[in-house]
This record gives sequence, C-alpha cells and structure tokens, in this order.
Amino acid sequence: MTRAGGDFDPNQFRMTIGDHLEELRRRILLGLAGVLVAAVGCLLIGQRLVSFFCRPLFEALQKSEINPQLYTEQIADGFMVYMRISLIVAAVIASPWVLYQLWQFVRAGLYPHERRYITRYIPLSIFLLISGMAFVYFLVLPWSLQFFINFTTGIPLPSSTRAATAAAGTRPSFVQPLPSDPAKPGEYQVWFDTSQQRIKMFINGKVRVIPFGAANMVSPHFMLPDYVNLVLQLLLTFGLAFQLPLVVMALARVGIVQVSTLRTWRRYVYLGLAVLAAALAPGDVVTATIALMIPLVLLYEFGIFLAKLGVKRSKS
Repeated sequence: MTRAGGDFDPNQFRMTIGDHLEELRRRILLGLAGVLVAAVGCLLIGQRLVSFFCRPLFEALQKSEINPQLYTEQIADGFMVYMRISLIVAAVIASPWVLYQLWQFVRAGLYPHERRYITRYIPLSIFLLISGMAFVYFLVLPWSLQFFINFTTGIPLPSSTRAATAAAGTRPSFVQPLPSDPAKPGEYQVWFDTSQQRIKMFINGKVRVIPFGAANMVSPHFMLPDYVNLVLQLLLTFGLAFQLPLVVMALARVGIVQVSTLRTWRRYVYLGLAVLAAALAPGDVVTATIALMIPLVLLYEFGIFLAKLGVKRSKS
C-alpha cells in the first residue's frame, strides 16, 4: 500500500506476533499438503522413477555389451532406494508450491523494489537449476559412465591365464540370439536377448536373467544404492553450479566486485573452468573438456551481462 504521494507505507502491513505465527502456520500446512500430494503421486510411479534414474547406466552397460543389471547387498536396499527417489522427486515437484507459500509469507515485509528483485530472478534460478540437472543426466553422466566402464573392462587377463584358457578349450555349445523374448518360450529354454544384452532362461513359467560380465580380468558389479547416491550428488552439484550467473551478478550488485574486474579476471576464471571441466569429464580429454567448459564459460559471461544490466538499472 502507498501513501498519497505514491511512497510505500510499511505501517499498512504491520501485524502482531500472533498474526505472524498464525500466517506462518497456515503457509507451512499448505506447503506440506502440496508435498504430501506430490509424494503420493510419486510413490505410485516410484518404480518407473527408479528406472529413469538408472537408464544412463543401463544404456552404458548395453553399449559395452555387458549384462545391464544392478545389484543390492541388504534386503531392504531396493525399497529404500524406491522411497528415497520418490520422496526427492516429490520434493522437487512440490518446490514451486512451497516457494510460493514462503513468498506469500515474506512478501508483506518487503519493499516494492525488493519484491521486484525476487520475482525477477527466482524463475531464472529455477531454470538454471533444471538446466544443470539436465546437463548432468543427458551429457555428463553418460560420458563418465561409458569411460569408466570401458576402462575397467579393458584391463586384460594375465598372459598365463589366457594361454591356459585357450589350451583347455573344447567345442562350445550355442545360445540362440533373439531381438526380444520369444512369444511362447519353452520350459528351460535359453536365449540371448540382443536388444537388452542379456542371457535369459525360462523357468517355472517366468523369464530369468543369467548374469555375465566382461571376458577380461575385471568386470563391473554396480550396487543400486551406490549408483543412485552418485546420481543425486551430481544432480545437486551441477544444479547449484549453474547458479553461477546469479552469484556473479550478486557480487557486482552489492559492490564486492566491479564489472570491470569481472572482465579482467576472465583469463584466470577460464583457466579454472578448464581444470574443473577436465576433472569432471574424463575420457577424450580434448573433446570432453571443451564440451563441459563451454556451458560454464557461457554462464560466467551471462553473469557479467546480468551484473552490467543491474548496475545500469540502479543508476537510472
């Protein structure tokens, strides 16, 4: 609310402590209700969400022609991963609603120019967060998994072991390759599913999978909880790293760093980004480093652009 002269009057928005606590309680309940609704929906499709998280590893194992299957050590590992992923996805889906409730509680105590800053940059922050997570899922994770799997399975057997194996070889039997499961498999029938890179066997009316690994000395054996923890850490790390433009803009806006200084530091920042990109993207060093460095450099430049734009607006 404004006075007659058009100035913001904070006295019009004053509330008692009891009113504040009641409003806070109402907003918390509304936020929790949104999270609960999202959690119920995600639990109903939780197994599909687990499959979605595991798809990059599944595809990387298929490309390496290794049985694409994950394993668990504890009895409840599969259920705990299902619950964790379902609840995390529910929290992400409900986060806009929760942020809206928080905004409704906080906005009454802010000045109009403070409200404009928040409403202007929160959508950009959410977009950058989602972009960073998508960048990990569709580019960084497949690259990294493929490199490490190929490196691990490429370690050869000792020469004496290879010679003994060749000398002891006998005439082998064959397993029929099929593009998918047969329509009506016979009991104890064995085949190789070429679409999934799996050896399968029909036992007691159900299709079973026979695990197999690489022929060299080392074969990967991935545990489901460890893989999911890795994916969640990467998603969070890159999601936060993609907030770089807003951090750069904020540093310039509060006067800690001048826009001219940000431009002068380019060569040092680029060097640091190159080292970071090389560390996060093993494999083809040249290609991977360039592919990862480009988004980080663009984010830094975008931050300088936002800082310059913010300084111009503050002076006008």
